[in-house]
Amino acid sequence: MTTHLILGGARSGKSRYAEEQAKKNALANRQSLVYVATAEVKSDTEMKSRIILHQQRRDSSWRLIEEPLHLAAILDEATAQQCVLIDCLTLWLTNALMNDRWGEVKTALLLSLKNTSASVFFVSNEVGSGVVPMGELSRQFVDEVGCLHQELAELCEQVTLVVAGLPLSLKVSASH
Repeated sequence: MTTHLILGGARSGKSRYAEEQAKKNALANRQSLVYVATAEVKSDTEMKSRIILHQQRRDSSWRLIEEPLHLAAILDEATAQQCVLIDCLTLWLTNALMNDRWGEVKTALLLSLKNTSASVFFVSNEVGSGVVPMGELSRQFVDEVGCLHQELAELCEQVTLVVAGLPLSLKVSASH
């Protein structure tokens, strides 16, 4: 089992890098690929365009699961024969905050990660390098995503920051 947290800013190349790493891992370990998309598309044309770009980049070897909230359930059902890529945690966090479910789903995800036998790759936006936001919800979002990243970084074997398409390794376990 591999666990890898991949962080980066908007359009940094983090998703592409995560997909490449997950495919290499799945091939090496003879695992099937599962792509978990957390975005909820309503009437946002720009988000629809982003989703289409992601879809076009992936080939048919990926099984797609669209899940905006219950990531723990997916990891609970995943097996050692699967490599699961979750893209992206910041959209998932937004969904959870907007549905008043954050504490519950975060706790469940962290527990499921500890117990899963699947390989798991997380993609998330690093947002804590900017100014402190003005609005209360925005500040809560930045605080929560920063805490989530710290907790996942502790649990994951690998952590990578992607900037301008270039991966910078922040953590590599002894087994990698």
